[in-house]
Amino acid sequence: MALPAQSAALLAAAVAIAAIAFLLPPSSRLSWTPRGRFADMILANATIYTADPARPFAGAMAVRAGRVLRVGTYESVTELKGRHTYELNLSGNVLLPGFIDSHVHFIDGGLQLARVPLRGVRSKDDFINRVKEAVRDKHPGQWILGGGWNNDVWGGDFPAAAWLDDISPDNPVWLSRMDGHMGIANSLAMKIAGIDRSTNDPIGGTIMRTAEGEPTGLLVDTAMKLMFDVFDKASIHERREALLRASRHALMRGVTTVVDVGSYFPGASSEKTWQDFSDVYEWAHSMQKMMIRVCLFFPMPTWSRVSDLIAENGRSLSQWIHLGGVKAFLDGSLGSSSALFHEPYEGDPGNYGLQVTDIDSLLNQTLESDKSGLQVAIHAIGDKANDMLLDMFDKVVDLNGVKDRRFRIEHAQHLSPGAANRFSKHGTIASVQPDHLLDDADFAAKKIGFERAERSSYTFRSLLAGGAQLAFGSDWPVSDINPLKAIQTAMSRKPPGWEVPWIPIERLSLDESLKAHTISAAYACFLDHAVGSLSQGKYADFVVLPSTSWEDFAGDLPAHVLATYVSGKLAYP
Repeated sequence: MALPAQSAALLAAAVAIAAIAFLLPPSSRLSWTPRGRFADMILANATIYTADPARPFAGAMAVRAGRVLRVGTYESVTELKGRHTYELNLSGNVLLPGFIDSHVHFIDGGLQLARVPLRGVRSKDDFINRVKEAVRDKHPGQWILGGGWNNDVWGGDFPAAAWLDDISPDNPVWLSRMDGHMGIANSLAMKIAGIDRSTNDPIGGTIMRTAEGEPTGLLVDTAMKLMFDVFDKASIHERREALLRASRHALMRGVTTVVDVGSYFPGASSEKTWQDFSDVYEWAHSMQKMMIRVCLFFPMPTWSRVSDLIAENGRSLSQWIHLGGVKAFLDGSLGSSSALFHEPYEGDPGNYGLQVTDIDSLLNQTLESDKSGLQVAIHAIGDKANDMLLDMFDKVVDLNGVKDRRFRIEHAQHLSPGAANRFSKHGTIASVQPDHLLDDADFAAKKIGFERAERSSYTFRSLLAGGAQLAFGSDWPVSDINPLKAIQTAMSRKPPGWEVPWIPIERLSLDESLKAHTISAAYACFLDHAVGSLSQGKYADFVVLPSTSWEDFAGDLPAHVLATYVSGKLAYP
């Protein structure tokens, strides 16, 4: 019986992956020892995109001791072939630098892979059924945790505790929205947290209520802390397993480095990120279980602790763990109607969004972090939040002086006219997530009006034209880790079911999109000396794709990678 086309393609890919793995000698999965001037491995007959402007393309590459020894023609590389050098003929397959995901909540993503999956749920009934299935596997009293729901997909109605109470009378439930700025609790969970009609909204957060003043179960931004304080914390074992699970998931998508901004959200304890560092990352490092490179950002209120850690250990604990800087929040998200705008939300004239951090406090902490040499990354989604940050960065430079600091604005989703040109003034990084536009394209106009949405949303081309550095990421688990899909999204800007692009003038080229997931992403976290391009001396992190020519790749981006290598070793499959 003939296989469907998709199944046949997947089978062919699996055979190709198996062939690569089979051809490799057993030693290729182990650490290599340098042998004089010769290479450990030569990749021949390849279509290599280097992301290095000095040599954008090459046909062969030599690797020794986990680093790129030479990139060039086959003739130039074979000078480095010795008796023990292994040569892999790639038959023209495209080879790219390992992808860098510039914004993830890595351990949370690994945990979410084992929890109630609500991404893609398209109806109230499906939402309820997913939770009902999870309840069957739990004892009374056990928490039901999950996330990824998007009410806009099923028409806009927010879930309520009443949806969950009948199916989970004996289990507290907490399910976070896809953007991480809102969640829904059932009545039992609210009772445990002490949330009732007399509970006041915390600063920077909202407890959603009925017309009669009763909590609906929805908590926005800092109000989520009321729930974070009571639900079961993942054990050390679960979090360690989550790191390993997340690493395998990333490698499967061709990601070899991530910028982990931690488990720090409005309302969450800053201590959680530090516990993940000591309990999980330091453990994995000491046990030699690290599979990919991570650049860690810590909560800005703990900046002095980060500074002390770097003073004691340096910027890098090893090739695997780099200490990046500090992260803060200024506003919420568009989907939760808490992103901060100059103008109010459509149909809600009193709502301009939420400023979740006092700007004077944020300025003072940024000044101290910057003086200590820490890179600063701040979340801003609405146009007012982005303008406030750009103004604040001006003040920081005026007070602390000019230096290579690479301020980062995380998301930069909606910009006021002229704001894109301001990023270049101090070399501010726009850390953006292309796949978020797939979620927002259908609903941004409903939130902020058609004209504002068309003018301000995901202005990638304008940012580049204004001199900004773009760094692509996923915000996993808000969106899935999938660089190839993100690159396609940045190029096409076509959400599912759309015939035409959303704001086509903001589309990027293939080269621009690839750089944003490789060398520009490395620059954005001060790792461009070590990763991001296939250049001599850098780590040999790369992915092999099923495309057998550059024309094949550029004309039809594949949906998967064949193989992922880290430090010249096969890491996936």
